[in-house]
Amino acid sequence: MAAEPVPAATRKRVLRVLVISLLLDLISFTFILPLFPQLIVFYRDLEASSSNSHNTLLAKTLATLNAYKNSFAKPINSRYDIVLLGGALGSLFSLCQAIASPIIGRLSDKYGRRRALLCSMVGNIASVGLWVAAVDFRTFIASRIVGGLSEGNVQLATAIATDVSSEETRGATMALVGACFSIAFTVGPALGAWLASITSVKSNPFATAAGVSLALIVTETLYLYLCLPETLPASRTATENGSANGHANGHANGHANGAPNGQKANTKAPLNKPNQRTNPRWLLNMTHFAFILCFSGMEFSLPFMTYDLFKYTSAQSGRLLGFMGLIASLLQGGVVRRMHPLRVVQMGVVSAAGAFFMLGSLQSTRALYGAATLLAITSGSVVTGLNSLSSFEAANNERGSILGNHRSWGQIGRALGPLIFCTLYWWAGRQAAYTLGGSGMLVVCGLAFGALKKPAGTETVGKRVKAQ
Repeated sequence: MAAEPVPAATRKRVLRVLVISLLLDLISFTFILPLFPQLIVFYRDLEASSSNSHNTLLAKTLATLNAYKNSFAKPINSRYDIVLLGGALGSLFSLCQAIASPIIGRLSDKYGRRRALLCSMVGNIASVGLWVAAVDFRTFIASRIVGGLSEGNVQLATAIATDVSSEETRGATMALVGACFSIAFTVGPALGAWLASITSVKSNPFATAAGVSLALIVTETLYLYLCLPETLPASRTATENGSANGHANGHANGHANGAPNGQKANTKAPLNKPNQRTNPRWLLNMTHFAFILCFSGMEFSLPFMTYDLFKYTSAQSGRLLGFMGLIASLLQGGVVRRMHPLRVVQMGVVSAAGAFFMLGSLQSTRALYGAATLLAITSGSVVTGLNSLSSFEAANNERGSILGNHRSWGQIGRALGPLIFCTLYWWAGRQAAYTLGGSGMLVVCGLAFGALKKPAGTETVGKRVKAQ
């Protein structure tokens, strides 16, 4: 078995900090997700009362989206005008993420994970602060752009989790990160919707939800500053070599962050020796892109489909998403962490393909929940597994950059997927759209089973984790 990159006690402490901070961050992040329709309606009604209502940013954006919507052969109910704009805002956020992720990753390799994460948190605080002050649509858009360009928590959490894990424990660690997502996406939207019902500032009825979100982000930042040690291997090794006791405590790591000469002295250490690569980076990135392109389009179309078929309300859609989050959490806690990452990916993409074909032909709520179960398996597995595989192909001193590029390709897919899939949905119909999406997922299955391989030296990782 490969040696642990850090002592077991340090690994547990870092993972504890990581889990708590991720939960705070992701719960805060998910507050806004169910509020997009209400937010846009509020700004639309607010601008309608002004004398310049036809020349505002929101009015021009809605006009552009309506021109796009009216080009479809199948008319789109006006009920979806706001939903389409919410999707456009999501694409904007993802595009900002695609630009920023590689830069944040490279900075974390050069200056350390801790410093990069704290800088990212400053941007997050600014983003949520703008949301608190957003009494007009332009300020709200600025909040989303700042948030998209500064949100590095997820990729840095993945890099940190990889830094403190051996090959044998990496899959389990990534599953722990994935479980934070599932828990947050189950709890956060419901909490955000409840907070939005509490009006504390008349000029911004969402100030309560935004204020609590800001409080969580500030708490997370202080917690990370006080409790998170540096985990970048070169910096950590410099700290351990310079400490009489060899302890990687927060105080010692603070000195490591401020001593770039110490980091340079370790550039030839074995920790920075490049790994033997099995899966080319372009293949992993392309698999991630293709999967997210198909999956995000399906995710965005799901509310449209459930309304068209079953007249689902927002509450019913929320219950469906909560069911999926619960299944994904249980899967990550009990199954994913015991499997090799490649097997995790393969399980998830097969489930996704099955879900696509079911969604294209289902006619009952029972079948809908069957497809939702398959989607939950996908949500709890594929991205977690691909992140693990990507981390195996990176040397320690380039991990942030590689994981940042990997995330960037996924965000490009997330920006394009809803636009492409919804165009297919209304031009060609539900069955054609989901059949084509399922066919795309079969291509991803071909990559997962025919092109991706277990990284050298990890062939028995799942068995070892299971035996622990």
